[in-house]
Amino acid sequence: MLQVACSGEAQKKINGVSFVASRDEVAQEHVEEILKIHANSAAVMPFGFIRDLGSPDIIFDTERQWFGETTKGAKQYIQMLKKNGVAVMVKPQLWVSRGAFTGTISMATQEDWQQLERSYEQFILAYAQLAQETNVPIFCIGTELEQFVAHRPTYWTALIKKIRAVYTGKLTYAANWDEYKRTPFWKELDYIGIDAYFPLSEAKTPTVNELREGWQPWKEKIRTLAKTVNRPVLFTEFGYRSMDYTAKKPWLVDRSEEGVNMIAQVNSKEAIFEEFWTEDWFAGGYLWKWFIHHENSGGVTDNRFTPQNKPAQRTVAKHYQLHAN
Repeated sequence: MLQVACSGEAQKKINGVSFVASRDEVAQEHVEEILKIHANSAAVMPFGFIRDLGSPDIIFDTERQWFGETTKGAKQYIQMLKKNGVAVMVKPQLWVSRGAFTGTISMATQEDWQQLERSYEQFILAYAQLAQETNVPIFCIGTELEQFVAHRPTYWTALIKKIRAVYTGKLTYAANWDEYKRTPFWKELDYIGIDAYFPLSEAKTPTVNELREGWQPWKEKIRTLAKTVNRPVLFTEFGYRSMDYTAKKPWLVDRSEEGVNMIAQVNSKEAIFEEFWTEDWFAGGYLWKWFIHHENSGGVTDNRFTPQNKPAQRTVAKHYQLHAN
């Protein structure tokens, strides 16, 4: 039996939002907006920065960063969320200059690999200690770092042990949608974490049925892995942009000129909820993404990921309320 199905409490779905780091402190009115959509968890995401894909040095927790990207800011976010009964996953992330994909971070020399390992350990343990101090239930040990993991697997195994030594909650790793099958350490963690940007349809405005059909081959592979390693699946990120062809390449983050398409975003979210939220091997997920200043976010002319102030917000609220208990 999968761990997620071991008790009634474990059956409760994680209905999460990825709570975007801001320049500002989080106020009560900001948290109230996620309560309105029946979210019961939020990913708090402090950041470290790397100069380029071959740089071994991670810069983090500096005065030059936005408040929410720092240790102080993450702690304030956590405290405000917990005050409102919202659970937290601490999910430290890396940002490479000019937005280069973190999955391709790779060092040219053994010395640089060793320096990256030291730097990342300092970065991730600092936030593991914050997660322990603030008693959050889930900690994410990394996000979309495929080449780093592939080149240094023994480092990651040892790192997990070091994290366990300072943090007593549950652990996951956020593997990219095309990475998770090759991630070697799922049995060392508590959740199989997937950033679920799977390509589902090439239609401009795919229907819910077309999208559900598009999910079937991916879903079977995910289910098989969950049963093989006996770990529940957590979508550490999931979301679709409100644009034409949103399910063709859901990972796109560029300033696409594709037209605004609210129906495509609604249908894509409807399909993912219908396919996964009723499965006992599925733990839940974190919507990508939610900005703290709700009144100024999203809207009917916006073709980005957030569902805020769009029809998709009602879809999220409906399903989060349905799976609230």
